[in-house]
Amino acid sequence: MRKSFGDPVAEELRFVVKSVVGEENFIDMHPNRSNNFCCGGGGGFLQSGYPDERRAYGKLKADQILATKAAYAITPCHNCHAQVHDLSEQLDHPWQTVHLWTLICLSLGILGPNEREYLGDDLKDVNVFHPESSNF
Repeated sequence: MRKSFGDPVAEELRFVVKSVVGEENFIDMHPNRSNNFCCGGGGGFLQSGYPDERRAYGKLKADQILATKAAYAITPCHNCHAQVHDLSEQLDHPWQTVHLWTLICLSLGILGPNEREYLGDDLKDVNVFHPESSNF
């Protein structure tokens, strides 16, 4: 999608991310938009059975994320999430890997208590609905 649809689609995704995290919390990668680096997990590579090769390819993305010094790496799909999360664990990198949908749900106040596995301690309890404390 990054290369197929180009910068217009990238701009739409950037708008969504900035809307849910706040413009002041958005940290850009370089290069970005349609020139951003692939994480190395897509196209079947995640399930290929070659984890060392996949991680070696992913080092480019890991270095790109590290350069931002961001606390979170937001990923748009399952393959990206699994690859970027694996890279952070394998290389002991400091970022939290979080699905974009998780942040969208969190921003809407509809993320359930059992859907917070990839959130850091700073976000785990944000807008948690507790039915036992409700008057509904």
